[in-house]
Amino acid sequence: MNLLRAKKKDLKVIMDIIKDAQELLANQNIDQWQNGYPNESIISNDIDNNESYLLKSHDQSPIATAMFSTKNEPTYSKIEGSWSDPDQTIYGVIHRMAVAKNHRGKGFAKFIFKKCEQMLYKHKIPSMRIDTHEENLGMQELLKTMGYAYCGIIYLENSDKRLAYEKLLYKAH
Repeated sequence: MNLLRAKKKDLKVIMDIIKDAQELLANQNIDQWQNGYPNESIISNDIDNNESYLLKSHDQSPIATAMFSTKNEPTYSKIEGSWSDPDQTIYGVIHRMAVAKNHRGKGFAKFIFKKCEQMLYKHKIPSMRIDTHEENLGMQELLKTMGYAYCGIIYLENSDKRLAYEKLLYKAH
């Protein structure tokens, strides 16, 4: 498997994977990604910023997608609670992760997390932050399994509430 930076030509396949995830969340009665988010414009912007990734099998079949960045997330500046390392100003962020429906439950999300964590470690960035919907129990369980600590609540720009998590890869100080 290869986690590759997505190209413009990957936009349609990424949107197909996102659509699969939107359907899964809707079927679980989770009000996440049900309002047209993420849309093609957002994913296209991720691609333009070199922050969109596509996980492909050895035969180049698309498996999963995620946005990964080391830019500060504005909605993480205020948290009801406390980040594991509140003084940390450089961290990684994963957003918009989705696995194609015929590849779910096979450890591909864990693979993406591990690859992104390796990139952070290589560049001496000590932590990863992520948020998820309070009803998205699957992602919450994955985060616990991967060693992420619950830190509190953040609010998105549209005021939607999200549970915030962080994993310290090593102590920066």
